[in-house]
Amino acid sequence: MSARPFRYLLRVRYPECDAQKVVFNARYGEYVDLAFGEFLRTLGYWEGGPEPVPEVQLVKQTTEWFGPARYDQVLDISVSLFKLGTTSFTLLSEFRIAGHEPLSARTETVYVHVDPRLFQKAPLPGGLRTRLEAGAPGQHVDHAAHYQRTLPPS
Repeated sequence: MSARPFRYLLRVRYPECDAQKVVFNARYGEYVDLAFGEFLRTLGYWEGGPEPVPEVQLVKQTTEWFGPARYDQVLDISVSLFKLGTTSFTLLSEFRIAGHEPLSARTETVYVHVDPRLFQKAPLPGGLRTRLEAGAPGQHVDHAAHYQRTLPPS
C-alpha cells in the first residue's frame, strides 16, 4: 500500500442525509463507486480514452463505520490496492472528514475482471495489473470545491 494513496474529495449533499443530516449508510457504496471511477481515470482508463475501460464487476463490499459524516462536510476518500489476485482485486477506501485524521469509515471492495463478451471471470490484463500495483500515489481529484478562501486584509 502506498504511503500517499489516491484521494477523492466530495462534499456531502443534503439529499444524501437523514433528518439529522447524517449520511445514509447506503450512500457509502455510491461514494466508493465514484472514487473508484476517478481512480481508474487517474490510472488512464476512461470512456473514449486511449484504452478501453476494463470490464469489472463488484462481487463483495464490506464497510465498517467509526463516526458519522454530515451534510456539507467534505469527505476525503483514499483509495489503494489491498489485494491482487489472478482474476480479482480488492481496493481499500478509507473515509475521513477533510482535515481530520480519524477514520469515519473503511470499505473493502472486491472486483472481478470479466470477459466483456461472455461476462465470465477472466485473468486481469497485464496493463491493468501493472497500473493497479503502481496505484496513483499523491494524486487526487477534488469534486468538493474544497478551497481555502482568503479574505482581503482589513
